[in-house]
Amino acid sequence: MAVTMADIQHLRKMTGAGMMDCKNALNECGGDYDTAVEIIRKKGQAVAAKREDREASEGCVLAATNNDFAAIVAVKCETDFVAKGEEFIGMVRKILNVALENKPQSTEELNELAVEGRKVQELITDRIGITGEKMELGAYEYVKGSTVTSYIHPGNKLATIVAFAEKDAEYETIHGIALHIAAMSPVAIDENAVPQNVKDSELAVAIEKTKMELVAKEVEVALKKAGINPAHVDSEDHIKSNIVKGWITEEEAAKAREIKATVTEEKSANLPEQKVNSIAAGRLAKFLKEYTLLEQKYEGGGDEAGKVTVKELLAKKDLTVTGFKRVNLNVE
Repeated sequence: MAVTMADIQHLRKMTGAGMMDCKNALNECGGDYDTAVEIIRKKGQAVAAKREDREASEGCVLAATNNDFAAIVAVKCETDFVAKGEEFIGMVRKILNVALENKPQSTEELNELAVEGRKVQELITDRIGITGEKMELGAYEYVKGSTVTSYIHPGNKLATIVAFAEKDAEYETIHGIALHIAAMSPVAIDENAVPQNVKDSELAVAIEKTKMELVAKEVEVALKKAGINPAHVDSEDHIKSNIVKGWITEEEAAKAREIKATVTEEKSANLPEQKVNSIAAGRLAKFLKEYTLLEQKYEGGGDEAGKVTVKELLAKKDLTVTGFKRVNLNVE
């Protein structure tokens, strides 16, 4: 049976595959549409296997609400060209709609749901066959509350969802909170909600930074005492460059290296533990204030922006945030 242009166009409408892919599939199966569709889908699986080691760093992030439920779905791909395509965005929207309707509790559950007779994972694999790019379900998040809202940043790379304890909350305020979360990237609602592993990690970083700064200060004092400008010897590249410029001599450079090595070793072994811990604790407190939602200065737009904290704004509006999620792809 000869494959006609009408056959090819019909299969293309059914699958979204390229003209040549449709022609080859129809030729392979003698013009049977159902078999041709399966051939194209199998090709998608083959392409997916070949693309396993490729990085999917682009994609589309969408969010929406359904009564007391809000969800974010992100599907990743390799190029921004594919990510901006109407068919790709349409696929992500279909997956999001299924999530809103069925309210799955995990990514694994979402992957098993059906979209137009195909599991979500199979739908993505089919799209791989059409575009030739690696794709994957990059993220799925949800919240539940008496009132929920969602926000998608222009470009479909960043989205937020927020849940509130109160019913019929004022749209302008809850939308502003969603905008704020998108802009300020809080890690939790308040200090109590920050995971302990995050606190431990931040404290460890603060301790190490404090130690480095205290040692660097002692090295600077020792260099100045020896008559050497610390700025001229703060790195090996600067030392070599400043010797060429005549700003320091070889002897001064050697002396600076010796001072830096000796003082660093001596002071690192004898730093006051209580002082280090106190400074690090202060840094952790600053981090918790800057990166917990309620303590942040409100930046969601309107007259209150930059004037009050989120906690103060919510108190003024008699609102309580019970949960939020934020998903972004290469925005920050």
